[in-house]
Amino acid sequence: SAYRLCIMRKLPSVLARTLTSGTSASPGLPDMSEVRSKLRDIVGASTNWRDHVQAMQERKALHTLLAKRQEDLPPRRMKDSYLEVILPLGSQPEIREKYLNVHNSVRFGRILEDLDSLGVLICYTHTKQEMQQRSPLSIVTALVDKINLCQKIIRPDCDIKFTGNVSWVGKTSMEVRMHMLQQHDGDYSPVLDATFVMVARDPENKRPAFVNPLIPESPEEEEIFKQGECMSYFLLKRIEFSTASLLKMAPTAEERNIVHDIFLNTLDTRQEGEGTVSFRSRKLPPSSVWMEDAKLKGLEICHPEERNIFNRIFGGFLMRKAFELGWATACSYGGSRPFIVSVDDIMFQKPVEVGSLLLLSGQVCYTEKNYIQIRVHSEVYNANTKEHHTTNIFHFTFISENEVPQVVPKTYG
Repeated sequence: SAYRLCIMRKLPSVLARTLTSGTSASPGLPDMSEVRSKLRDIVGASTNWRDHVQAMQERKALHTLLAKRQEDLPPRRMKDSYLEVILPLGSQPEIREKYLNVHNSVRFGRILEDLDSLGVLICYTHTKQEMQQRSPLSIVTALVDKINLCQKIIRPDCDIKFTGNVSWVGKTSMEVRMHMLQQHDGDYSPVLDATFVMVARDPENKRPAFVNPLIPESPEEEEIFKQGECMSYFLLKRIEFSTASLLKMAPTAEERNIVHDIFLNTLDTRQEGEGTVSFRSRKLPPSSVWMEDAKLKGLEICHPEERNIFNRIFGGFLMRKAFELGWATACSYGGSRPFIVSVDDIMFQKPVEVGSLLLLSGQVCYTEKNYIQIRVHSEVYNANTKEHHTTNIFHFTFISENEVPQVVPKTYG
């Protein structure tokens, strides 16, 4: 199959933890609205935009509750942060409209929003102190490491269940692994696996803050923890790589060979007389599209409605908008309906303030048979200073119903 297989890593003796009395869909399990309500309670966020300044001022007093050292915090187990959450699309049809797309399947952008909220709540569950009603930590998404899908279509009329737990902990960061399953004929079957990296910061979201250490309890958990440790090392390397532009370092030998082969394929070998081929004479190979002609752009005005519990723009909203532009880019390029296969390396470089002008640029950057790789660049434009700042870069892999043209770069950049 062209689709990557989901590997459902089941932790031993893990019991579902409940937030509230649950829903009629699955007694004992919270739904996504309860997840977001719980997050507001943990942080003390205001539900009204007019009160948000006061709510954030009140959070400053929580500084005294921060741990001075990680060793001062009680260690946690993986099952301590384990959560199960229901999305009752089948048993509560009234919520289905929000998740429905024109093809009568579930909007993947909405799923990205739900995963982001759930990942934050899992981290707050890991760091919860019994004597504290409100958490002094500001937990935000730093990276979406990977989301792999093993189902082409998510049905809009069957209940969905999310599960997840903290799988690795550093000093101030946490890896969260989540799984999504959908009910078919009474059983839940896997739909996707997701790995997020969250960071903890002080109540004003200005400086890093310590989080509870994690103690693996079995050989299986030890292996999961080691995987998270390796991932954190590669995360640092990826951050270094992402800042290493062509202005700072040359391409690798492998990259140079790839670029050179592409370049040779675009040279116009038709010559006048006995002259040599001109490097300036370029032609588009058959069944190909210049990369500069495979772009789509979008603009979002960031209204208060899209704010998160810290009164910045919700990371899930940014992911949804980037995904929708990426999908539209793949759709217009391939000429048929694309299906999401994988999401990789979404780095949240800077927060997006309410009131910002968010500029999104979707680019087809690689193709192979039916596969389309899309890069979406997100930047904020400050109307007062006339400055642009990159906030996120998104990578989406789609598969199209038909084979797509090859995308060809025209310039060195």
